[in-house]
Amino acid sequence: MLEGKATVKEADMPVKMQIQAMASASHALDLFDVSDCVSIAAHIKKVFDKMYGSGWQCVVGSNFGCFFSHSPGTFIFFSLESLNFLIFKGDSS
Repeated sequence: MLEGKATVKEADMPVKMQIQAMASASHALDLFDVSDCVSIAAHIKKVFDKMYGSGWQCVVGSNFGCFFSHSPGTFIFFSLESLNFLIFKGDSS
């Protein structure tokens, strides 16, 4: 399933959720061109909203910076193929 092995750079979500994140990213790369980062991110967000409740955010690209707050246990940053993936649930405070 994960042809190009994903590399987790930072995470504080449960391992099962991390595996889901990487599987969702891999599936999105099968569905969309690697240059269509918006569609890839939208697909992953929809999967996580459906599985874990609304409020998820997803950023996909080869080069980006960010600063954000997140709910504990809902953050992962990983690379797969030529892209980086940031998935998190917004902090409700």
